[in-house]
Amino acid sequence: MGKLLIIISAPLIFAGSVHAAVNINTATQQELQTLNGITSAKARAIIEYRSKAGKFRTAEDLTKVDGINPRYLDMKQLYKDVSVAGPTVLKVGAKPAGK
Repeated sequence: MGKLLIIISAPLIFAGSVHAAVNINTATQQELQTLNGITSAKARAIIEYRSKAGKFRTAEDLTKVDGINPRYLDMKQLYKDVSVAGPTVLKVGAKPAGK
């Protein structure tokens, strides 16, 4: 009975720990816009930056992109929501930001 309980509850426990992350090296404009504070203009700037400068090495490299200003964005949250490797995994129901 104990093993059955563990088998049934394990997926439920780990389902809550799934973290959404947008890979800033491969994400589309629409995927980037699902990030809090990233507008279409900022998403285009990120894509333009990576096409000219190459892949981002760290999430902190986002501050090198024109329009990404730590004074106006919650960078700690943004760093938690992005990655520089692996696939883009969007939050369920994530929608692009307006303009």
